[in-house]
Amino acid sequence: MDNARDQINDLVARMGRAIIGQTDVVERLVVGILANGNLLVEGLPGLAKTRAIKALAINMDAAFNRIQFTPDLLPSDVTGTEVYYAAGGKGEFRFEPGPIFANIVLADEINRAPAKVQAALLEAMEERQVTVAGTTHALPPLFMVMATQNPIE
Repeated sequence: MDNARDQINDLVARMGRAIIGQTDVVERLVVGILANGNLLVEGLPGLAKTRAIKALAINMDAAFNRIQFTPDLLPSDVTGTEVYYAAGGKGEFRFEPGPIFANIVLADEINRAPAKVQAALLEAMEERQVTVAGTTHALPPLFMVMATQNPIE
């Protein structure tokens, strides 16, 4: 590819083949990634929101994780947690990263999440880091949260 514009047009074309008839959605997803932002994709069930976001990750060859938000979700389910490991008579805590540690994270049905989970997600989105047990962990340089929301709920 000659330049960035050609690469972007190629990405839009590849996504258009995966998401037929959703050119506005595809273009907005690409603009969101170029702007280094986060997106809220709102729409009724069955309108290919998840498929579009997955297609973006696949076509960018980016690490992708999906988090299904439910009322019983905990912040550590998103960010990760410290886990105790015992080996050779010694024990230590090690950080086990959660699903937020990906390039593109799909926060599915974000409106169902408790406030504390949304707060943990906001730290990641705004500061590009998460804090667990007093330690700050940086997120990858390419990082984007794309949240879906059902407008009926």
